Amino acid sequence: MNSTKSHEGHCFCGAVELLVSGEPEAMGYCHCESCRHWSAGPVNAFSLWKPEAVQVTRGEENTVTYQKTPQSHRKWCRTCGGHLLTEHPELDLTDVYPAILSEFPFSPGVHVHYQETVLRIRDGLPKFRDLPEEIGGSGISMAE
Repeated sequence: MNSTKSHEGHCFCGAVELLVSGEPEAMGYCHCESCRHWSAGPVNAFSLWKPEAVQVTRGEENTVTYQKTPQSHRKWCRTCGGHLLTEHPELDLTDVYPAILSEFPFSPGVHVHYQETVLRIRDGLPKFRDLPEEIGGSGISMAE
């Protein structure tokens, strides 16, 4: 019997479906201008997974990719425009947007790129100026 947790997800119209397995490497909120612009919101929730834990199970031919920078390959559904995920090959991580995952227990642990925030959030979580040191950032914390 396989005891690995998995969560199904899909785009807005359901043409593209995916499955994540196991546990995410990290969850939190990104405040960078790029993520805010992409998500059309003041902050963007993320769940980071190892690429092998993420599988498009239906409609892969219906996905479109945009690569503004080498660090982020953003994917969405060609039919509805629904956002799906962002691959971060330099970090060996894939961000699957928590809102598209059915019954996913999103439990944020960190805020990143908080120096760019347009929405101050006082939740007691660590707030990094950019990124934690272990993934190439300065590791500098900021006050809420």
